[in-house]
Amino acid sequence: MSKHTVEHHHKAAEHHEHTARHHKEAAKHNEAGKHETAGHHAHLARGHHEHAMHHAAEAAKAHIEDHGKAIPAHV
Repeated sequence: MSKHTVEHHHKAAEHHEHTARHHKEAAKHNEAGKHETAGHHAHLARGHHEHAMHHAAEAAKAHIEDHGKAIPAHV
């Protein structure tokens, strides 16, 4: 796997972790009745989700460029 592909996988994972953290914070604040703060964290979670999906798509494209197919033959 190319260094570029690996970086995209790591970035996607990092953004997914941030997404999860912000969703947990949103839930905590929502339960406490702090709906504005909950909404803020939900919005941040959405942004990290979008970044994660971008990096996931770039990693998939890099795999195809490096290996010429999207799905391994043995799957």
